[in-house]
Amino acid sequence: MSKIKTHVTKGDQVIVISGGHKGKKGTVLSVNAAKGQVIVEGVRKMKKALSRSEENPDGGIAELDGPIHISNVKKVS
Repeated sequence: MSKIKTHVTKGDQVIVISGGHKGKKGTVLSVNAAKGQVIVEGVRKMKKALSRSEENPDGGIAELDGPIHISNVKKVS
């Protein structure tokens, strides 16, 4: 399987250039080149319901960083 080349890598500083989060800056937490998605810290917050478990006995709601399309970000030098 060949590696898919992307213009950003984990740890890069990027700015969102289009979409609902246009103008926000952040650090790339992960890159999924096969799906064409990146997760940028603090840009797209999503809420996820957590069920009860030993680590989280009350359950609750967690805020996670959601993916955005890789074409919507530009590397800041």
